[in-house]
Amino acid sequence: MTVDGLGRFASVWGLFSEGFCMKTYLPKVNPDTRKWYVVDAAGQVLGRLAAEVANLLRGKNKPIYTPHLDTGDFVIVINAEKVVLTGKKETQKTYMSYSGWKGGEKYRTVAEMRARRPEFLIEHAVKGMLPKNRLGRALFRKLKVYRGSVHPHAAQRPEPITLSR
Repeated sequence: MTVDGLGRFASVWGLFSEGFCMKTYLPKVNPDTRKWYVVDAAGQVLGRLAAEVANLLRGKNKPIYTPHLDTGDFVIVINAEKVVLTGKKETQKTYMSYSGWKGGEKYRTVAEMRARRPEFLIEHAVKGMLPKNRLGRALFRKLKVYRGSVHPHAAQRPEPITLSR
């Protein structure tokens, strides 16, 4: 045992105290450099589409990706009503909502949600793939989903991106 009480780690601690330790790289996140992408959901499988969109929102396609920072881009999804589900999910998969009152549970199938609000299908799937914290809520605000092929973000000059099927 040495005088300082660190034992055999005294020599290692000396290396760290002299400035030889690795520094963690933190990218400079500039909101002005974010890109806008347009994704066409027509004929795409919902889960695979949501995974690709979540990766674009988080910035996992960039070399500066950092898990605790918002390094992602904006994503516009068009033709939300034409997204495809595999198997019998169209009739068997249900979405539950709860009003907070007794007996206030409502269950809706995918077919009912597609008729009522088709944007919800993509939003719900992507939201489930994002972190469940402040960062996830900030990332989710960068997702824009529209039924039909018209969107109001032409001024941002979004780039069309094709996702792997």
